[in-house]
Amino acid sequence: MQPDPRRLARVREAVLAGDRARGARQLIVESWRRSLAARVDPERHEAPVALDLAEVVDRRGAHPLAAALPVLRETLVGIADEAEHVMIVTDADGTVLWCEGADSVRGLAERVRLVEGANWAEDAIGTNAMGTALAVGRPVTVHSAEHLVRTYHGWTCAASPVRDPDTGRTIGAVDVSGPLSSTHPAMAALVSAAARLAEHQLQVRLAAHDERLRSVNMRHLIGLRGEPGALLSPTGRVLAAEPHGLLAARVDVTGGGVRLADGREAVLEQLDEGYLLRVPRAAGRRPVLSLRFLGDVQASLGGRALSLSLRHAELLTALALHPRGLTAEQLALRLYGERGNPTTVRAELHRLRAQLGGVLLTRPYRLAADVRGDFLAVREAIRAGDVERAAAAYRGELLPRSEAPVVREEREDVAAALRRGVLDRGEVEALWAFGLVAEDVTVLERLVEVLPRTDPRRAVAATRLRRALI
Repeated sequence: MQPDPRRLARVREAVLAGDRARGARQLIVESWRRSLAARVDPERHEAPVALDLAEVVDRRGAHPLAAALPVLRETLVGIADEAEHVMIVTDADGTVLWCEGADSVRGLAERVRLVEGANWAEDAIGTNAMGTALAVGRPVTVHSAEHLVRTYHGWTCAASPVRDPDTGRTIGAVDVSGPLSSTHPAMAALVSAAARLAEHQLQVRLAAHDERLRSVNMRHLIGLRGEPGALLSPTGRVLAAEPHGLLAARVDVTGGGVRLADGREAVLEQLDEGYLLRVPRAAGRRPVLSLRFLGDVQASLGGRALSLSLRHAELLTALALHPRGLTAEQLALRLYGERGNPTTVRAELHRLRAQLGGVLLTRPYRLAADVRGDFLAVREAIRAGDVERAAAAYRGELLPRSEAPVVREEREDVAAALRRGVLDRGEVEALWAFGLVAEDVTVLERLVEVLPRTDPRRAVAATRLRRALI
């Protein structure tokens, strides 16, 4: 049910007189305020003509909504004719590019400058569905005296903005307007649906254009011979990347270069249409990913500290232990056991990639970095038989709060191998380094035995031993 025009007129008069806006929609009141601030005259204002007919024709030909006009006509013009309305399509500035409908209603529209070439932005003609929809970025219906300018109190209109699927920016508005006597409450929903259909039509055309660009430009990406790179659209959308996940969905192409998430600098090369992004060989050194997971969770990428959850630390541990990569199914098994869900793992990896960028590769999941981990150093030293170096690097259990199978197994294997090594070798420095961290009774007892009474470390080991025996 439409609002009573007489009540709306009383509300409008009260607001213009400086009274509180009782009974008016907040959307409309805010639009009135913007319009008055733009010095729109509520009593005598007319929509200005911004373009002559030749200029309208030129702008139509270059406007992206020209491609969606057939679906808009099919959806709205026939209904507008029956309802004695007109269909209007504007550009992003609010200038009318198309106005179509029955001749009888077109004649009424022309009398109030609801014509092609006229500008219907809020700051040009005050509150109206087209201008206000463009101002607020959502569908708007304006009925009778909700229009700021008195001339349009005999009209009702419903409009919806249309956005470019490439950039996300508003490129125009679709509107159906007509006299109050012929208004229908379903018109607003129909206009919004038509705007979404237009956006879908633009999306289909964009997808076809993207495919053509990939086909034409893929040779440039192949020509990098495995070096990191990507094909970009003219607006910076990523059409293809090697490796997958190197970039986010869009890149700022307004400058001459791009900084990747891992700190590397990439350069942009202009193609006939779009860009080739590449990482120069001199800058292509693998970034350093430092993982300090013994006793705590600390990590950095290229010197930049990372804030990791325990689950992300577990993921990185698994990938660091399997440098050739793991599938989502393999990661799910190693992190959650038999109850693991690959979908859950993929979601966590997606969140982790926000911090790691192109360092986290897919198919399979792996790390494109120089991974340096304290637990990896201990593992390597044990395998090399260097027990003293392994004990010196051992600062605690691997991710002690983790129950992930891959972490638990590595934690137990490393601790058991190092314990056996320090006990078998009996070297004081190795016993001391491992004993104080692990607080192992057998190791501490051995320390108390081998350390001279004059060595202050013997008293510390004895104290730790008594504490461990309690």
